[in-house]
Amino acid sequence: MIKDKKKYLQIHPNDNVLVALQDLPQGTEIEWQNNRFQLLENIAAKHKFTITPLTKDAEVYMYGVLVGKVNCDLGMGALISTENLRHAADDFKLSKRNTAWTQPDVSDFKDKTFSGFHRSNGTVGTANYWLVIPLVFCENRNVLTLKTAFEEKLGYKVKANDYTTEVDELIRLYQSGADVNQIISSDLSVSVGSASQQRLFDNVDGIKFLNHEMGCGGTRLDSDALCGLLAGYITHPNVAGATILSLGCQHAQASILQAEIVKRDPKFDKPLYIFEQQKEGTEKELMQKAVKATFAGMMEANQHTRKPASLDKLCVGLECGGSDGFSGISANPALGYLSDILVTLGGSVILAEFPELCGVEQELSDRCVDEPTADKFMELMRVYNAKAEADGSGFYMNPSPGNIRDGLITDAIKSAGAAKKGGTSPVTAVVDYPGLANKPGLNLLCTPGNDVESTTAEVAAGANIVLFTTGLGTPTGNPITPVVKLSTNTKTFEKMPDIIDINCGTIIEGEESIQEAAHRILDYVIQVASGEVVPKAVLLGQDDFIPWRRGVSL
Repeated sequence: MIKDKKKYLQIHPNDNVLVALQDLPQGTEIEWQNNRFQLLENIAAKHKFTITPLTKDAEVYMYGVLVGKVNCDLGMGALISTENLRHAADDFKLSKRNTAWTQPDVSDFKDKTFSGFHRSNGTVGTANYWLVIPLVFCENRNVLTLKTAFEEKLGYKVKANDYTTEVDELIRLYQSGADVNQIISSDLSVSVGSASQQRLFDNVDGIKFLNHEMGCGGTRLDSDALCGLLAGYITHPNVAGATILSLGCQHAQASILQAEIVKRDPKFDKPLYIFEQQKEGTEKELMQKAVKATFAGMMEANQHTRKPASLDKLCVGLECGGSDGFSGISANPALGYLSDILVTLGGSVILAEFPELCGVEQELSDRCVDEPTADKFMELMRVYNAKAEADGSGFYMNPSPGNIRDGLITDAIKSAGAAKKGGTSPVTAVVDYPGLANKPGLNLLCTPGNDVESTTAEVAAGANIVLFTTGLGTPTGNPITPVVKLSTNTKTFEKMPDIIDINCGTIIEGEESIQEAAHRILDYVIQVASGEVVPKAVLLGQDDFIPWRRGVSL
C-alpha cells in the first residue's frame, strides 16, 4: 500500500529494482536499507532502477517474481531499459494448492444492493438491450440498414461529438476564400449533442448492432467459436432478446448458434427471431420481417423494469489496456482488492488476457481450487504460447511501444502488474474461449491481450460490468455491458476526462490507500449497475466488438 507521498517504491521485499514515482534527475541521492547511492542517469516516472550492482545475465525481480535478465553489467542506480534487460520468466509446474487467503472486511457492502433487470435463469442485468446480429459478414449491410432505420427513430442515436458543425464551419471558411493555412489554424468549437429525441421505450437502454467479419471462409473452429460468442451475448443478463440475420449457406449455421444458446441456458426463453435471406427471397421480404420482429421484440423488452439485487449478482470483468509503469501499483491492485470484496460477498470476477499472465503462472495455478483446474490453466498457457512461438511471436513480444515507453520493459513486468487485478482469492474456474466464466469467485478466462477482443470475450462470458484500467488512455467500450475506465495516474485522468471515469493516481500521490480506492470504485460500480451513472464509454457510444479468431493475437 502507498499511503505517504514517496519518490520511489519497492513493490515486493524480494525486488532488486525500485520504481520511480516521479521524475528523478541524474545524481539524485537514494537512501535504501541503510545504503546511500546516486542515480547514474535520469529516471523518468514509472521506470525502474537498480539498488545493487548486477552482472551480465543476473536476474531482475519485481512483484516478487522473475521479470528479466540483464544483458550487461549494471551499477547501482542504473536505469532498467530495453537495451539492458531481456524478458525472462520462471517455469511452472503442478504444485501444492495454496488457496488460503485473508478475506477483506465487507461490512460496508454486505447489505448494499443494486437495481437491475432480473432474468428467468437467475442472472441480473445491469442494463437492458435488444441485439441485432449477423451470423456472417454477408449480412453486415442489412444489419447496418436496420441500424439506420431504428436508432434515430427510437431515440437511441448518439450524436455526441459528430463534428458536423465543425465541417459546416470549414465549408463556410472555404467558400469565403480561406487558404490551407487558414483552415488548419482555424478555431473550431466542438458541439456535444445527445440522443436525437426522447426514447420510445423507456425501459430499454438501447438497440445494438454487432457487425463482424466472420462466419464463413475461415476455419470451422473460428465459425463455431463465433456462434458460442454470439450465444454468450444473446443469453447475457443485459440482453432482453435478439434479431439474427443469416445468409443461409455459411459455416456459422443458425442450428449451431441455437445449440450454443441451449448449452449456456438450457431453459432459454427470451424472444429470438432468426431470418435467413436465402429462404426469404428478396431483401425487401427479409427486411420487412426483421423490422416487424425487432419492433415487437423491443415492445417485449420494455416490459422489464429494474428491481433490487444483492451484490453477489455482479459479474465483473477485469481488463487493462494502454498500461503503464503505474498500472501494477495503483489501479490494478485497487481492482484486486475490489475483486476480493466481491468474491467474499459471493460475486464473480473474470481475469482474462492470458499473454499478460506470463511469469505468474505458478502463483495462479497454485491458487486453483483443485489440480484439474490448475492443469487446465497451465495447459492453456503452454499451448497458447507455443502457438505464438511457432508463428514467430511469443508472449515476450506482447508489450506495445507505448507500454515500453512508460516503463513496462518486458512481458513479465507487464504481466506481474496486470495479474494484480485478480486479487488474492482462490481460482474457482478456468474457462477456455468463448465459454461462460460466471462461477462465484475468481474465474480465469483464456483470451488474447488485445483490449477489444478480450473485453468482447469477457462480456460473452457473463460480465455485466467491466472495469478497465489504463495508464496511457483508451476509449474502449462494449455494446451491452458498461465499461468503466480507471486511470493509473492523475496526469492521464486530467488530460483525457472525456473517456476516463475514475482516477487512481490518488494512490501514487499518497492521497488514498489501495483499500480506500477500492471502496470508492465499488460505490461507483453500484451506481453504474443501477443505471444511476452512465460511464463515458457508454455516453460516447463506444460499441467495440471484435470476435477472436483463434489464431495468434497477443
